[in-house]
Amino acid sequence: MLRTALRAGPVLLDGGLSTELEARGHDVSSDLWSARLLLDAPADVVAVHADFAAAGAQVLTTASYQATLPGLRAAGLDRTAAERVITSSVHLAREGLTAAGRPGWVAGSVGPYGAFLAGGQEYTGDYLAPGGGPGAVGRRALRDHHRPHLELLAAAGADVLACETVPGAAEVEALLVELEALAVPAWVSVSAVVDDAGAARTRRGEPLGPVLAAAASVGCVLAVGVNCLEPASVLAALHQAAEVVPAPAAGGAVLAAYPNSGEVWDGAARTWTGARDGDAAVTGVADWVSAGARLVGGCCRVRPHHTAAAAAALAALR
Repeated sequence: MLRTALRAGPVLLDGGLSTELEARGHDVSSDLWSARLLLDAPADVVAVHADFAAAGAQVLTTASYQATLPGLRAAGLDRTAAERVITSSVHLAREGLTAAGRPGWVAGSVGPYGAFLAGGQEYTGDYLAPGGGPGAVGRRALRDHHRPHLELLAAAGADVLACETVPGAAEVEALLVELEALAVPAWVSVSAVVDDAGAARTRRGEPLGPVLAAAASVGCVLAVGVNCLEPASVLAALHQAAEVVPAPAAGGAVLAAYPNSGEVWDGAARTWTGARDGDAAVTGVADWVSAGARLVGGCCRVRPHHTAAAAAALAALR
């Protein structure tokens, strides 16, 4: 069981699935992002999963981050076909483990509502009510949006549901209600920043600690943490999370950290900006473990050779 493994020591996640698919020549600029390739190039999705597993990733994350029912319907699929696409993401990740000949777990990726909007709003959270912009989305609508995504991934056999890059407390709360009702293993990871005063906050500006503490209090949640933030901010976020989330020995949720390469996503231009340093996304992995993290890895722009470096760093700790 993944929960048992996390309590025993660090478990390594994969990295940027879309980055690797793009490196193979695929266009991931549509509103569906890498989920488009569940339709157009499933064999390449399997191959990239296998590459991450071969590099040492113990958890493979499905290409379903942006594969929502409304998003797939907008792309021209009927509901049955859209459900089939979401389900296929789990099977393809499982095939990747098999192709690599490695044991591991499949995490069903559930992006925030902002991912469905496809304009980089998961890095602002400005769609969240109250206080959001025009058309802000309330908790009931968030629950209705996420429920079928969660249910389909769980029914397809995902070992854990990865609710990731969540930008604000309201959406975390909505997800927790649905996760508690579904009662399947999950983790909740927030899109966070560290401000000039050194305080870790959600993208909506809320203190990070209470948001993660609320998630950790739900029994089915195996891990809580941060993802898709700059590597330099990870330790500050973990230290502040550790103040309110019980240590793994207490039997509850463990801490998670999987940053990106340090670049910033420009939602309008649909491109990454700033200096790219995938190595920085994994060189701190031993320090993250020392700070209490047990679920570690990379996010956007992190490639299999970076995952291999992280695996070597974790092996040196054992």
